[in-house]
Amino acid sequence: MLKKLPVGIQTFRKIIEGDYLYIDKTALALNLIQNNQNVFLSRPRRFGKSLFLDTLKNIFEGNKELFKGLDIYDKYNWDESYPVIKIEWRRSMQTIEELKSVAFDIFKDNQDRLGIICDNTTDIGSCFEQLIKEAYKKYKKPVVVLIDEYDKPILDVISDEKQADINRNFLRGIYSVIKSSDEYLKFAFLTGVTKFSKASIFSGLNNITDISLKPKYGNICGYTHDNILNEFKDYLIDVDLDRVKKWYNGYNFLGDKVYNPFDILQFIDNDCMFKDYWWKTGNSFSLIELLKKGNYFLPDLQNIKTDESLLDSFDLNKLQLESLLFQAGYLTIDEVTNDGFETEYKLKVPNTEVQMSLNKLIIMYLTKSNDISSYKYIRTALINANLEEFKNTLISLFSSIANDNYRNNNIEHFEGYYASVVYSYLAGSGLELIAEDVTNRGRIDLTIKVNDNIYIIEFKVGNENALQKIKDKNYHQKYLNENKDIYLIGINFNEENKNISAFEWEDIKC
Repeated sequence: MLKKLPVGIQTFRKIIEGDYLYIDKTALALNLIQNNQNVFLSRPRRFGKSLFLDTLKNIFEGNKELFKGLDIYDKYNWDESYPVIKIEWRRSMQTIEELKSVAFDIFKDNQDRLGIICDNTTDIGSCFEQLIKEAYKKYKKPVVVLIDEYDKPILDVISDEKQADINRNFLRGIYSVIKSSDEYLKFAFLTGVTKFSKASIFSGLNNITDISLKPKYGNICGYTHDNILNEFKDYLIDVDLDRVKKWYNGYNFLGDKVYNPFDILQFIDNDCMFKDYWWKTGNSFSLIELLKKGNYFLPDLQNIKTDESLLDSFDLNKLQLESLLFQAGYLTIDEVTNDGFETEYKLKVPNTEVQMSLNKLIIMYLTKSNDISSYKYIRTALINANLEEFKNTLISLFSSIANDNYRNNNIEHFEGYYASVVYSYLAGSGLELIAEDVTNRGRIDLTIKVNDNIYIIEFKVGNENALQKIKDKNYHQKYLNENKDIYLIGINFNEENKNISAFEWEDIKC
């Protein structure tokens, strides 16, 4: 009989005692607590951070009976247990009053659980510090501090810079206690989505170890493909696992590529229907606001290259689109290179779910329309090689882009802008795309693969013959051995009209 799936369950004890399926992360947990003292882990939302943190809580509390049959069971000294202070920011906090109320409730819960009374009921930082010292005194053991979603009070109000700054300053008063209480602590573990600078949040906590991109902890959250093939195999009988992999796998934290657990559990629980489960649980408002405020040139989401500083920062006063996209899980690491001096990261969209949802969001931002019916038309046109319909759909797309997106910049002069718009539109429909497709004669602006058809597209602003360039470069030769119909498409854009001025094609039948 199949074990129940832990859909929506983030409590380790409930999973074990309720005989739910548990993917064993305890070997990584043991390594973590044996080799570190103050630890920070960043992962996108709904990625299993809360469950892992609760697993640590049960280890430190010495709840040996819960770990029978797991990796850690016969390797950990269960005779040692420690008092645990657990901070979970679960409720919404839109004002400083709400944040303070939630904070005092959290510390009251910890006092009740540990059997400790704190005298200070007005200053939350002092209350936290007293709680640590009193727990150390009562249990005669160093204290463990576990903070889940440390940045939630900031992210709840991220679109309100003033309020976000107020919440950040309040949190600084709490988190700085970790440093001042070091002599009383056994272990501290903080999780979050974003990586705010240590100076702005932790107020000098310079001995915290960030394991977010340490390869040995790359699998600490998420499911690997081996998990899909083994622990989940009986839940996925007769399911196309290659398609599951394309839809939900692809997150890379320098370990194995992993699946978002929320996606897999929801996918199975919903009779294995392919939907954007994870995306729909998030709030894309902050991303839309950032696009508006920054007047961004559309990002080439498949070709972002950066150093570690962008991946390692999140500045309230200077939000960077690429940093937000990476830390929120909309982009992930594709390649890592090092020239002996610096490490460079190439980023990409992790999977089909994010590709479709993110690019639909971008097109919605550009056109101010949430009409998704056109995606069906574009797929049908390309499946049937109806290039006249393809042309008309693209013309309609550019006609619907508001003039505000061209104001105060010169993006209408750049082929890259038009290519990015087309790419985002096609990616939102779920088609297989290759941007800047490399050949031995140069780079194809965009290649589309749809069933038995391959489309090779060149974009030009002005009157230069785009189709002729494809022919002169013989770009199509790269795909002659695939035995598919190949269509060469040249698209020209007019700077004044900001739309297609020429659309020519030729076909090469297989």
